[in-house]
Amino acid sequence: MQYLTVSDEIVPAIYSLNIKQRFTSVGCVLSCGDLPYYYLEFIVTMLCVPCYYVLGNHDTSEQMETGEVLTAPRGCLTLEATSTMHEGLLIAGLGGCVRYNQEPGPQYTELEMLLHIWRLAPRLVVNRLRYGRYLDVLLTHAPPYGIHNGPDRPHRGFRAFLMFMDLFAPRYLIHGHVHRSYGIRGPWESRYRRTVVINTAGYRLLSFDPAEGIAP
Repeated sequence: MQYLTVSDEIVPAIYSLNIKQRFTSVGCVLSCGDLPYYYLEFIVTMLCVPCYYVLGNHDTSEQMETGEVLTAPRGCLTLEATSTMHEGLLIAGLGGCVRYNQEPGPQYTELEMLLHIWRLAPRLVVNRLRYGRYLDVLLTHAPPYGIHNGPDRPHRGFRAFLMFMDLFAPRYLIHGHVHRSYGIRGPWESRYRRTVVINTAGYRLLSFDPAEGIAP
C-alpha cells in the first residue's frame, strides 16, 4: 500500500484528470499543509481514499464563489494535536510554523508548540499501552530545528520537535514548509536518532508494510 504525501505546492501531475492512472496504488493521502482546500478535495474525490492533514501557516478560511466559507477541506480528517491508526500505521499531527509575524494562520512560539505536544501526549501514551509504541509517523508542517531549515526565521524549525523525537521516537517525521520554489536546496531526507525526517514539499510516495515500516 502506498501513501501519497503532499505539501505546499500544487503538482500538475496530481491536479490532473489522469491522477487515478498515475497513482493507482495509493491507499491514503497525508497532507502537511499550505495547500488550497480544493486541491485536497480533488485528490480524495478522484482517488476515493482517506486524507489526513495538518494545517500550514498560510491555511486560513477560504470563501467559495457561492459565498460559503470553508474552514477546512471537505472530506478530509484533521490530525491537529491528535492521533489515529490507518491500516496498522499510527499517525499523529502538529501543524503550523514558528511565529514570525501577526498574519492569520497557525503560527506558534516554542512554548505554544510545547503545549500542543502536551495535549497530544495522553493519546500517545494510550497508543503505547495498547499497541506497544507511541506512534509511527508524526505529520508536521514545519521541520524540526536544525533539520531541513531555511536560511530565514520564517523557515526555521521547532526545537520542540527535537524533544518530541527524543521522547516518543516516531519512525518518521514528515514535514513541508521548506520548498524548492524558495531557492532552498536539500537534503530532503535526514536521520535524527531513531527517526527519519522527510521533507515532502510538492509530493512523495511512501510504501508501508505493517511488519517493516515505511520504505520511501
